[in-house]
Amino acid sequence: MSRPLLTTALLGLGLAGCTGLPEGTRAVSGFELDRYLGQWYEIARLDHSFEEGLDCVTADYSRREESGVRVINRGVDLAAGEVSVAEGKAYPIGEPGQGRLKVSFFGPFYAGYNVLALDEAYDWALVAGPDRDYLWILSRTPELEPAAYQTLVERARDLDFPVGALIEVEQGEACAAWR
Repeated sequence: MSRPLLTTALLGLGLAGCTGLPEGTRAVSGFELDRYLGQWYEIARLDHSFEEGLDCVTADYSRREESGVRVINRGVDLAAGEVSVAEGKAYPIGEPGQGRLKVSFFGPFYAGYNVLALDEAYDWALVAGPDRDYLWILSRTPELEPAAYQTLVERARDLDFPVGALIEVEQGEACAAWR
């Protein structure tokens, strides 16, 4: 069975139409979109209704034919055995080389997608929405080394994100059947 992923994926963000950065933060510079494309695994997040109950969450970024980036978010409600998928689009914003995108899963409404920390090899990323209510720790692999995870949590804490509310996303053996 399938349910619409993140049925209103980033709807709360999108309706606000806010593509800004959380106050006092800065997106990474030297950002190369083509290197960022591909699959990312969600390791941890601040929870929201559009991802509630979802594990095995991935985000796939690829070039769109017309322009911009195609975004496919996928997650699994393991208890219900239901897959959720949402397709969106994203476009770079801000200065060239800045790790900022505007993302839409809902019509003409866009939300900020801000890369606040990024591994030199593009193996992990710390991503925020337009404010401190939205935060994700992403990795190119289903597991992130504990030291890297702790570094990202500390970075988020230093930026005044509520890291005590982070939810670690199941990406282990329970996800094998859904990959």
